[in-house]
Amino acid sequence: MMASTPAAKVPPLRRRLPAGALRRRQLAASAWVYLTFLVVAIIMAGTFVLAFIASLKVDPLERPFRIYFDQLNPAAWIAAARLGQEGAGDALWGGLAPGAKVDFSVTYAAPADATIVEPRAEVPRRRPGSGIAAALMRHYAADYASIALRSSSAATMQARDEKGIRQGWQTRTFVYEITYRTDRQNGPWIERTPLNLTAPTSQILIDSPISPSRSERRGRLLSWDNITPGALGLIFNNYRRVINETADLQTGKSLLGSWLGNSLVIATGRLVLTLVVASLAGYALARLKFRGSRLLFAAALFSMTIPAQVTFVSNYLIFRDLSLLNTPWSVIVVFVASANVLLMKQFFEGFPREIEEAAIVDGANRFQVFCKIVLPNAKPALLVNAILAFQGAWNDFFWPLVLITSPPEALTVQVGLLSLRRSFGGAQGDWGLVLAGAFISIVPVVILFVLFQRHIVSTQFAKGTQ
Repeated sequence: MMASTPAAKVPPLRRRLPAGALRRRQLAASAWVYLTFLVVAIIMAGTFVLAFIASLKVDPLERPFRIYFDQLNPAAWIAAARLGQEGAGDALWGGLAPGAKVDFSVTYAAPADATIVEPRAEVPRRRPGSGIAAALMRHYAADYASIALRSSSAATMQARDEKGIRQGWQTRTFVYEITYRTDRQNGPWIERTPLNLTAPTSQILIDSPISPSRSERRGRLLSWDNITPGALGLIFNNYRRVINETADLQTGKSLLGSWLGNSLVIATGRLVLTLVVASLAGYALARLKFRGSRLLFAAALFSMTIPAQVTFVSNYLIFRDLSLLNTPWSVIVVFVASANVLLMKQFFEGFPREIEEAAIVDGANRFQVFCKIVLPNAKPALLVNAILAFQGAWNDFFWPLVLITSPPEALTVQVGLLSLRRSFGGAQGDWGLVLAGAFISIVPVVILFVLFQRHIVSTQFAKGTQ
């Protein structure tokens, strides 16, 4: 008779954990998984938010990168609204219009043994950063505005030197009045009112309604691109610029609007074509028995492995011979729907045959069964295909770059962003405008996701991929 093994001699790993300990271990594992996904989500959302913040800045490449600047400062919003109201009677978008009377104050500080002199102020005849905007600009604030010192006042303040010792500094506030010249009261509304202040390096600017756009000559010259921006004009200046400054030089029409419209047309057309082809082909491969069906399905799968760059020469020649180059049709029809066909085929194979057979017994033909019975029940798969097709077409860069090259208003938004980088990025260094254009380009995809997110995350998505 074998003796039973004492409990104390059982290896620890073979012991069964108590129910409470097992439950705590499961909760700990779930917590780690949840935290991992949370960290990934925060990192992904954080980069998105950081990029959006950078798109608001005058210089997104500044070092060190600041996350608190005028575009995110409520005090600057209020000051910009006041300046815009005084400049053109528009607190939101500002400008300079006849009758304008703008008070702009700046405060300089200097050590007690230095003298604060009045900075030399001027409204310069400044062109916008890009060549396109400079060519489109017709009116300059320098031709219609006058500036004069209205008042100045002195005060003192306490400041710490490099060694941390508190010292008394003198300050002086200058209030300038910018007016629309009375002899040009029939002049136009002007979007920007630039300002330059030149002062000795011994005095430091410590306060102004809105921060200067740049500092040059070791701080002697401080420049504001627009001292009458309005609240929204201050916050979304880059977005306003990308709409106004990406324009056709001949017609003056905004190219960004045309690019967005072209992308929308192409994405919608490819979505419709994808749904029609994928649903018909998927149903035929799933239900109809004909010679060569397996070979056809294998060819469809094989086409998924061929990069688009391999076939672009032959496709280009075909579209050239059909006179479809530089038209939306060339980008709409040049798509590979193999993955969509596979998705629909898998769904139709899981659809109950009994329902179709009952409809056939009632007198319906195959096409009527497909249109009235199968297709209405394929909503999950169709929705998944629609989302994937729209997103793929909207973000497509290669085919629009190859097939649509002119005129400039015929480009899609993704290719248009490339021209933005060439016009404003690089040596121009105007990356804020490029970032603003990139964020505008993702708006339709974000809207699509918000409208259909519950379908994407619901169990119907799983049904569609079966």
